[in-house]
Amino acid sequence: MEQKPDGSYYAVIFTSKRTDGDQGYGHMADRMEELAEKQPGFIGVESVRDAAGVGITVSYWDSLEAIGNWKRNEAHQVAQEKGKQVWYENYTVRVCKVEREYSFGLV
Repeated sequence: MEQKPDGSYYAVIFTSKRTDGDQGYGHMADRMEELAEKQPGFIGVESVRDAAGVGITVSYWDSLEAIGNWKRNEAHQVAQEKGKQVWYENYTVRVCKVEREYSFGLV
């Protein structure tokens, strides 16, 4: 996460299993990250995917309102629909409130 918020904030945890092949996924993922970074309330994002196609992306937001606005973003809705039709075998979205955080070895 680039920005450290004061107090609590929210995390959207997106776990997924990808279908085989890229089929435009990489480009769209980059585009969605660029777009999310411009959204009011966006704090940061972290993402990993293993060789079997299982991935976890966690985006951080300052409010539930900001999360709702991102979910309703027109370009994001197009990506969500394409994900259901082409890119994902399955996924789960969890919205969590982060009450505190601590780290080791990070600057």
